[in-house]
Amino acid sequence: MDIANNLKTILKELEPTKTTLVAVSKTHPPELIMEAYNAGQRIFGENKVQEMTAKYDVLPKDIRWHLIGHLQTNKVKFIAPFVSLIHAVDSFKLLEEINKEAAKNNRVIDCLLQIYIAKEETKFGLSFDEASAIILSPETKTLKNIRILGLMGMATLTENKTTIRNEFKSLKQFYDSMKDEHNFSILSMGMSSDYKIAIEEGSNMVRIGSAIFGERNYLMNT
Repeated sequence: MDIANNLKTILKELEPTKTTLVAVSKTHPPELIMEAYNAGQRIFGENKVQEMTAKYDVLPKDIRWHLIGHLQTNKVKFIAPFVSLIHAVDSFKLLEEINKEAAKNNRVIDCLLQIYIAKEETKFGLSFDEASAIILSPETKTLKNIRILGLMGMATLTENKTTIRNEFKSLKQFYDSMKDEHNFSILSMGMSSDYKIAIEEGSNMVRIGSAIFGERNYLMNT
């Protein structure tokens, strides 16, 4: 597995669209992350809080860590000192907790609202109506230590490209309806299996793991 070459190939693909790459390093050891780091990558995505904090402790401090998995309110305090972007905010309660912990650390933490677009019960996320309610709520505007920069969504895991495309298209339409008034700048959609479709449908941030690091073959003992 040539991580540096994989990165180079993907970045060359992304360059014309200026899409931001989040290298999904979940389940991969620090040594492999350092290979990507040495090849110039600085943004890495993790699913689990314990794993991310363990890697933060031992890896270079200029890495920008993105929490891309489901986040429980009682785990926010562990990542609040250093997390760069939280992708999967799926409730106002979670936003409140992030705001509280960010204030304790004298930080403003950037967040994305996760929208449920897939036809899979195992995925988390807000409906368009629920997201609108949070975005437009006067209560949200009182949270001075968080910044909602945009939206994130995961398409259905399927071979049907039309389904995937339509799901991404629906999220892009919702994003477009909100972005100007609320200063949104990030639409995070697309993973190793579907990022090309996501970019075609307007994504400007993709989360790619196996196409860089290979299949997951390591679990951190944390």
